[in-house]
Amino acid sequence: MATPIVFVHGVPETAAQWDDLRALLGRESVALSLPGFAKPRPAGFSATKEAYCDWLVGELDAIGEPVDLVGHDWGALLSLRVATAFGDRLHSWAVDCANVFHDRYVWHDFAQVWQTPDGEAAMEATRAVPLADGVAMFVGMGVPEARAAAMWEAADKEMDDCILDLYRSAVPNVSSDWGDAVGPTHAPGLVLNATADVFGDATLAAEMADRLGAELETLEGLGHWWALQDPAGSAAALERFWARHV
Repeated sequence: MATPIVFVHGVPETAAQWDDLRALLGRESVALSLPGFAKPRPAGFSATKEAYCDWLVGELDAIGEPVDLVGHDWGALLSLRVATAFGDRLHSWAVDCANVFHDRYVWHDFAQVWQTPDGEAAMEATRAVPLADGVAMFVGMGVPEARAAAMWEAADKEMDDCILDLYRSAVPNVSSDWGDAVGPTHAPGLVLNATADVFGDATLAAEMADRLGAELETLEGLGHWWALQDPAGSAAALERFWARHV
């Protein structure tokens, strides 16, 4: 029986982030939806990084066997936490944004605003931006135009509130709470470095791959939304990694 593949999206996204890539894979997969991201936020759910990690561990436990876990953006950070602290749930893992898990990482400008009392006002201002301008902003960061409008329109106040709670739980960075568990992982891992990712850092990503005992693959010319920009190439990179760890 084939190992289950589980995809975890990031911020500000939905599970649709993975649709094009998943359609090209040679086996079945599931793309999880973070609570509050095109999926209701449960009553009492704190939306902290710890709460999302507990949620992800619960989803993996419900599957009932080790999975090939793939994470993007915040989904990558949650996946790395699972790989380093709850690794018996995994057959393998693959992530981008490994640099954000580094102890020297400094949050990007958007995050630094969201982590302050000005975060709510910043979110309200963003939601007031006309659709065409929002789409242009996403396209400028590498989202294909055909996908940018759907991504922009998927965001709502519930998602915004979850984003604020999530980022405010990671001050000064993710490593300040989760870094102690970093080391060679039980399951084989792959760090994807998209060279045109505006939120990336090749040096920190390579250092994290080394610390985690993971393989490193460069996605030349691709940006933060590599799975949307080149689903065929991205699927091929994952398939090559999985083939080495059957």
